Amino acid sequence: MNRTTLCKSLQCASWIGIGMIITLLCSSQLPTQHELPQSKVAALAVSPETPSEVHFADEIIKLDRADLRERMDREITAFTYSHTLTMLMIKRANRYFPMVEPILKECGIPDDLKYLMVIESNLSPTAKSPAGAAGMWQFIQSTGRKYGLEVNTNIDERYNIEKATRAACAYLKESYEMYGDWMTVAASYNAGQNGISNRLEQQGVDKAMDLWLVEETSRYMFRILAAKTVLSDPKPYGFVLKRSQLYPYIAPKKIVTTTLQIDDLTAFAKEHGVTIAQLKEENPWLREYTMNNKSGRTYHIRIPDAEALHYDPQKTKAHNPRWVID
Repeated sequence: MNRTTLCKSLQCASWIGIGMIITLLCSSQLPTQHELPQSKVAALAVSPETPSEVHFADEIIKLDRADLRERMDREITAFTYSHTLTMLMIKRANRYFPMVEPILKECGIPDDLKYLMVIESNLSPTAKSPAGAAGMWQFIQSTGRKYGLEVNTNIDERYNIEKATRAACAYLKESYEMYGDWMTVAASYNAGQNGISNRLEQQGVDKAMDLWLVEETSRYMFRILAAKTVLSDPKPYGFVLKRSQLYPYIAPKKIVTTTLQIDDLTAFAKEHGVTIAQLKEENPWLREYTMNNKSGRTYHIRIPDAEALHYDPQKTKAHNPRWVID
């Protein structure tokens, strides 16, 4: 690669967050790639900028205090250099944010609380933790049941994105009535309401941002802020995508509503023109090959159609225009 070509490449790279080193690398002292020993060629790592404040749930969180700034810096750096995971989060957000945002709005929960879901599950609808928390909002069984989700070996509504989001909204609203501060609500989602309430009392403060906490919960709040910062505008942190690379949200044109038991979901899937794998992909809350329904509950089973199964990437719409370059 000659010097001119390299400088052009670096000028492009500056657009995704490393412009501060262009002048140095494009100077007349820069050797060509062939002139450098292979052992001297290294990737460039640039520390991302840490914002002085973050707007979150109608509140301005100032990061002018040393501990707050450095905790935010850690999480911004982690998001910036967790390339694979952060890239997948952006792609998945294009699919799942349009599903979740209207529910948050309907339930009176600030839109920014969707970033809690982001860090809980990395936006994987089938996520499951070693502790047994499951789904996009990572409910454990007892908490899921407490907030109205059916959880058993046959039906597990923690994996039902719409129902789990409504359950999360109920939890978040209840916590806000206790604390009156959304970041403290977020901390309670991780550490539990009792745990946060006890620590607030022990330490004589009103907000979780002022608490001395175990590392997991302490980082948790700043991971949410970092998720919002990076996913709201990922280009300055080095993430550049085309519309065609995002995962589109395609609502199923067919939803089967039933109060009956389904003895053979494989046959049910074939009857509706899909495989059992495709049916479960669309409805991960169906955990077995039957759907037991002795109590006559009403279930809504989403049937993916040809548009969802074979979408044209070139027709994908960006839910957030800042996610893409075209």
